[in-house]
Amino acid sequence: MSRNGNGPLAGLRVLEIAGLGPAPFCGMLFADMGADVVLVDRKQAGPEDMDLGKHAIQNRGKRSIAVDLKTQEGVETVLKLVESCDVLLEGMRPGVMERLGLGPDVCLARNPRLVFGRMTGWGQQGPLAHAAGHDINYIGLSGALWYSGQPGEAPMAPPSLVGDVGGGAMYLAVGVLAGVMSARATGKGQVVDAAIVDGSAHMMNLLLGLKSSGQLPNERGHGILDGPHWYRSYRCADGHFITVGSLEPRFYRILLDKLGLANDTDYAKQNEADAWPRQHERFAALFATRTRDEWCALLEGTDACFAPVLNPDEAAAHPHMAARGVYSRIDGVLQANPAPRFSGTPLAQPGCIPRRGQDTEAVLNDWGKGQGR
Repeated sequence: MSRNGNGPLAGLRVLEIAGLGPAPFCGMLFADMGADVVLVDRKQAGPEDMDLGKHAIQNRGKRSIAVDLKTQEGVETVLKLVESCDVLLEGMRPGVMERLGLGPDVCLARNPRLVFGRMTGWGQQGPLAHAAGHDINYIGLSGALWYSGQPGEAPMAPPSLVGDVGGGAMYLAVGVLAGVMSARATGKGQVVDAAIVDGSAHMMNLLLGLKSSGQLPNERGHGILDGPHWYRSYRCADGHFITVGSLEPRFYRILLDKLGLANDTDYAKQNEADAWPRQHERFAALFATRTRDEWCALLEGTDACFAPVLNPDEAAAHPHMAARGVYSRIDGVLQANPAPRFSGTPLAQPGCIPRRGQDTEAVLNDWGKGQGR
């Protein structure tokens, strides 16, 4: 049985071929929601594996089996498990699963209802399909990195969040769940080709609408989300940072009022782009006069659209985050609790992080009977 057993995905069986990045994150998301996720680990860590032990949060709630996929016995073990599961997740380079003897054709022949979820950076086809890469490369090519950062500075997005998680794991999860719904309705499984370049480009559609309307041009620093003084982060007197995002006029007026600038004619026209650089300099000088905590005391909880920039430990301790129980420490490891929240099938606390291969016997007894689904 799964480690969780609660949640909307209880009863879903997911077989995950161990890897790095977005595919394991997707598996964690499924485990958080109650799916029985079995992780197919190597018998020993390879040279490129990140063997994080109890810190491998992406493996929480999963069961681990240790299999040597370079042997026919190991491949047959996995295929026997395929017969009993709903989903297979893999994040190998294109062609690797086929060379192992575990490609979609072989697996779907064993289980026609299987949803075979494939996670790559560049996709299964295309000129770059077989090239190495990481989050920053994929979102650079897709256009998703373009508006990140301040004008005149090198673009920089939060590490691994825009590509690996947003454009990768989340799109893989949505695609796989859609495939499961289809398989249950038709009896036929399929392959889900989730590529980070595809997902992160799709995430751009909201911004592309603004671009098309002229509100977010290709020239960085001239659009409503990357140029204005009222949509920025600012350094405070203590070296910490705060954010303001007063996009709507009524929120902008509240911000000006709180800052004592309601009657300052220099700020009378919110969307006068030529004035933004000067207004930004004035805002920067103003926010540098007080500490982050002082600005929080003045602005937090108002409709000025304000928040401090917190490190993960500070975020976990913030009263709002604590009240919602967003973070927890399990075995000394800080981690975010499962999300989103469900009224009818509430999620359990995060499951344990398994040791490599600790569940091999139990999983083979539980799943390995080849009875199908």
